[in-house]
Amino acid sequence: MKTTVLGEGVKLLNKVAGAEFIERLGLRNATNQVIHDGAAVGFKVAQEAIKAAAPLAKLAAPARLEGKSAPSYFDLRLTEEQEMVRDSVQRFAQNVLRPAAREADEACAPPVAVLQAAHEELGLFFMAVPEELGGAGVERSPVSTALVLEDLSYGDMGLAVAIAAPLGVIAALTDYGTAEQQATWLPRFAGETFVPAALAVLEARPLFDPYTLKCRALPKNGGYTLYGRKTLVPLATTAEFFVVAADLMGAGPQLFLVPSDAKGLTIEAQRTMGLRSAGVGNLVLDGVHLPFEGLLGEKKTDFDYGAAVSRSRIGWGALSVGTGRAVLDYVKTYCNERTAFGQPITNRQSVAFLIADIALELEGVRLVVWRAASRAEYGKTFEREAALARLLSAKKGMKIGTDGVQLLGGHGFVKDHPVELWYRHLRAIGLSEGVAYV
Repeated sequence: MKTTVLGEGVKLLNKVAGAEFIERLGLRNATNQVIHDGAAVGFKVAQEAIKAAAPLAKLAAPARLEGKSAPSYFDLRLTEEQEMVRDSVQRFAQNVLRPAAREADEACAPPVAVLQAAHEELGLFFMAVPEELGGAGVERSPVSTALVLEDLSYGDMGLAVAIAAPLGVIAALTDYGTAEQQATWLPRFAGETFVPAALAVLEARPLFDPYTLKCRALPKNGGYTLYGRKTLVPLATTAEFFVVAADLMGAGPQLFLVPSDAKGLTIEAQRTMGLRSAGVGNLVLDGVHLPFEGLLGEKKTDFDYGAAVSRSRIGWGALSVGTGRAVLDYVKTYCNERTAFGQPITNRQSVAFLIADIALELEGVRLVVWRAASRAEYGKTFEREAALARLLSAKKGMKIGTDGVQLLGGHGFVKDHPVELWYRHLRAIGLSEGVAYV
């Protein structure tokens, strides 16, 4: 009910913002800002209300978010709630992420103020944590999460990955964590400050396969001991804990909860080509010992590693679409304003066709990503669709980035324009696994 009241209030504000008299009076921007500020305040009020009304109790069973039943007809229209959330996220991406992107890229770290602003203004973590654990989460929606990732990435993919990293951890704990694990870790994400945490799946070797991990977990001394390396882990040097994928002897790939101060864990900052603003780094696990409770889930058979990998692939596809949209919008404006021989260069077929190709490829990738997310949302098999989303987003995303640089000519090679930054981000899609989890 708490979530519904907040949603209905913002819906009413959105209806007012859409009224014709607002446009006639020239109050559109001011009204949109009021809605944005009202939503941010509303999340804070809801947080305080939940804390005051229902102090956390020890869970008798793990808290899981409800799924959705499939509709009787095919429909790509978004719900009012999804439209409301997209409006807030898009405004945040344009006004906060886009201006901070270049400085964050040069610093190889996300600004703390930006992460905190995302936490406070968007309420993403608060809405993802189940109500029993201090949040407002009731229903699981991979489609809504994919939309959020797409819109955040429109601002900057690196910062979007930094913001999304804890969301992946929350989702994994909610899906598979025991009652004790959830009570230990999840309530902190519903607090007032941004809590850095990340999934660590990728390993630095050619043709990496997430189903064949070199990182090992051995049953030892009343728990598990981990050996191996992980790479391109976002928020590496600031995270409070990691969810690490490792091959457990006799059980295959599993996830383990590893505190950042665990003995035997070394964290190395990493300077990369793209995703620099996500603060990525390496994890070196040299005999990191965990108790039995460090294994995510009560029983090894409770954990569906394949579904977790597929959900992360959908997330990376959504990130690719968001950055691809940014490239398309920028090159359209640039090429319409750029003149050669007295006319816009878009009058030349070679330029116009290349922009049209970007738009076509982008729509194709988006539909595949949305289809995979929709099947995941309605409890249908989605591994095939997730694999297609990853393949297309990596291949077409890289082409979109390359074409964007090409359309800007010499300007595409310099940092005066953001397309070279987006190109570097898009190159990472073909490498990355984990982190972006719907």
